[in-house]
Amino acid sequence: MQKAAMPPNFVERFFRLREKGTTVRTEVIAGVTTFIALAYIMFVNPNILADAGIPKEAAVASTIWIAGLSTLVMGVYANYPVAMAPGMGLNAFFAYYVCGVLGLHWTVALGAVFFSGLFFLILTVSHIRQAIIRAVPKNLRQSIGVGIGLFIAFVGLKGTGLIVADPATFITLGHVTKPETALSLFSLVFTGVLMARDIQGAILIGIIVTTLLSMVLGYAPVPHAISDVISTSIPHMGDTFGKLDIAGAWNYGIFSIIFTFTVVELFDNMGTLIGLTSKAKLVNKNGEIENLDRALTTDAVGTVASSVFGTSTVTSYIESAAGVAAGGKTGLTAVTVAVLFFISLLFAPIIGLVPGYATAPSLILVGALMMGEVGKIEFADFTDGLPAFLTIIMMPLTSSIANGFAFGFISYAFIKTLAGKAREVSWIMWLVSIAFLVNLFLRS
Repeated sequence: MQKAAMPPNFVERFFRLREKGTTVRTEVIAGVTTFIALAYIMFVNPNILADAGIPKEAAVASTIWIAGLSTLVMGVYANYPVAMAPGMGLNAFFAYYVCGVLGLHWTVALGAVFFSGLFFLILTVSHIRQAIIRAVPKNLRQSIGVGIGLFIAFVGLKGTGLIVADPATFITLGHVTKPETALSLFSLVFTGVLMARDIQGAILIGIIVTTLLSMVLGYAPVPHAISDVISTSIPHMGDTFGKLDIAGAWNYGIFSIIFTFTVVELFDNMGTLIGLTSKAKLVNKNGEIENLDRALTTDAVGTVASSVFGTSTVTSYIESAAGVAAGGKTGLTAVTVAVLFFISLLFAPIIGLVPGYATAPSLILVGALMMGEVGKIEFADFTDGLPAFLTIIMMPLTSSIANGFAFGFISYAFIKTLAGKAREVSWIMWLVSIAFLVNLFLRS
């Protein structure tokens, strides 16, 4: 006699596991896989935010809390196997341009993140985001990621000491025999080999191994008590929670900053979600992505929340592809990642032991990964190639993602028009380009 099928439990019903052709075990394993691939952000982001002046302990807490909560909402509300955390590139823009080049206090920068989150939420609920995405040509969209990759790599190279300031040539090679720089070089090569061999969690492993080696050699502090490794209390965000300066951000007149935060987040998040949902088979026959509005709303609300918690903009992480490849198809994967983030709060003291030169190589490696898009850029048509090139080169050389946007957008609109291809420039592109042009004049 054939056994009757067991009725689905709450978890299976809520996440529609049977409908998606997956199981609790598969989803949990996928979540663990994603977390291992993504955990490096707990080490890297606080170091970057600390460079902006944010207290490191609070930066650690805010990074973990916002990553855990936003990922949890993504899993429960959107039912996506996608993890979220403060975005690479956006955190560099926050720390090294907004707070570094412009000299704004980190509380004002958080105010800018708040406004960008509200703006992105408006774009989401009004469906204007589709029009913006369609208006920006493919070449520029791809060059944005490449330029940000170079900018991140440039920051990483400075962090390792491989490049230093020079009065004659602006930058030059650093002292590679300096212990910290030598350890960074080891980390870069070691982690690069792990990535080449497709080892899951390669960046995290590289950071841990380099930190341990630094401790052995006496260049990093060694934990001497259990409290140096495990928290006796949950790390708090007292120094950052609710400290955003909304009035200061508004009074500064930060159109370009808010615009850059919004545009980078818009295209980065859309590109990630499109890629991940396709792999997870969340795209229907008509090419429509399931629950896309919920995912984008989660991202927008997460951005607002990140400004309140005290960290840079959160976004969907491409490292989620590791979990999707392991079989993750539903929000249970994301929920698993969120739980692991919350558990990691107990081990927050370890993050404080990691030296900056151990995390800097990860910026170079992430930059190298982002360079992969350069092969998709069309350079044969100079009216496409030059704007793409200016977008890419101006980001690292001016230490500004916003400047890369400005020169890319403006040059595209004018070159296309003057070359007799005005029909290829939409009115939205002209509107954005003129806004950038005005902003450049006001800043000069």
